[in-house]
Amino acid sequence: MILQLRRTFPLASALLTLASACNRETPKYEGPYATEVGEAIPMIEKTIGLKFKTPPKVETRSKAQVREFVLKQLTDSLAAHDITGQEAAYKRLGMIPDTLKLREFLTGLLEEQIVGYYDPRTKVLYVVDSAPKDMAALTITHELVHALQDQYISLDSVQRIRDDNDRLSAAQAVFEGQAVYEQISAMLGGTNIAINLPGGWDRIREMIRENNGSMPIFAAAPKVIQETLIFPYLSGAEFYRNYKERKPGSVIYNDMPVSTEQIIHPAAFFLTRDNPTRVSLGTLSNATKQYENDLGEFETRLFLFQQLNDQNEAVRGATGWDGDRYAVVNTPQGQGIVWLTVWDSPVDAGEFFHMAGQSVEKRYSTKAAKGSTDLVKNYSAEGRTLQVSTTEIQGRQVVIYVDVPAGANPNIINTAQVTLKEEH
Repeated sequence: MILQLRRTFPLASALLTLASACNRETPKYEGPYATEVGEAIPMIEKTIGLKFKTPPKVETRSKAQVREFVLKQLTDSLAAHDITGQEAAYKRLGMIPDTLKLREFLTGLLEEQIVGYYDPRTKVLYVVDSAPKDMAALTITHELVHALQDQYISLDSVQRIRDDNDRLSAAQAVFEGQAVYEQISAMLGGTNIAINLPGGWDRIREMIRENNGSMPIFAAAPKVIQETLIFPYLSGAEFYRNYKERKPGSVIYNDMPVSTEQIIHPAAFFLTRDNPTRVSLGTLSNATKQYENDLGEFETRLFLFQQLNDQNEAVRGATGWDGDRYAVVNTPQGQGIVWLTVWDSPVDAGEFFHMAGQSVEKRYSTKAAKGSTDLVKNYSAEGRTLQVSTTEIQGRQVVIYVDVPAGANPNIINTAQVTLKEEH
């Protein structure tokens, strides 16, 4: 997940009209936006079923201060390490252009998007002082949900999960999904969204996409940035809706999903819990490791869609994902990437093996080289050597994707060094 910084989704003004019809008492509250905060707090407590342990603080910030905050988030040593590593990985996988400077792009994108934010480090909710009144009200309701979450589970500690992008994406989907769902529910007086909002849940999805599409930097963003930005709000809200229906009265923070697979496939969380297989690549050969992380099922789907441009095929090819690990590497000839995925069954692995090969062929307008087999496909194009192979490790079927400069040895992952650990 490229974007970890939370901010309010600009929902359509129709929600405000619906919310204004609700009769509610307004407790006294001191500070900026006292009326909005006083109205929102009891609604949020009612819909979520938890009380604020301490009153949240609200302060205003100028656009310049927001930019300073964004830059600080993106230049933090850990964040900078991740952005540099993810930029290299996405470029090597063909998911963002080689010319894109990710940190600079994200700075502009986040400035465009942010109306307000809750900072778990300072425990303060900040609202941009030039924000329109209706947007400020939406922001406060949404960010107050984050403030409440932080009093029951440390958002800061969750955000600082290292080298496990998929787990972090799942957690972010819970936090943003709950905030979106409860924000709208609170504004509708705590009633059923699907019944009381015109157009129901499908209309909410449309509204979120329409509002983001109207923002020029977002509209120009590569697909992986757009989709990873939207994912926690849309898919997260749908997951949270499922959670409330299936586990009424339960506190979600006590049993968090641990993968995007569990977010997008309810059965993998609510029925037969399917936790991911954790992958360790071990010692690499013929290259040194620069950065490593995982993609998860959702971004594996995006990888396939980027090249195949077929949503149904991308979904089919990523279904059955059970774990992955990639490493950005340096070879004597230059930078490359190795990526190992684990699958639920040989059939699932076979489908991904086939589609990963198709992705290489479409991206580079090439065909598999002579000597390729049903288990190993080799490619040579645009000064790169690529290899897609499938094999068995610890009784599990895996697919290995390698992209290195021409002349570099593609045998970087030593399968005898790889370990797979099934979580329970």
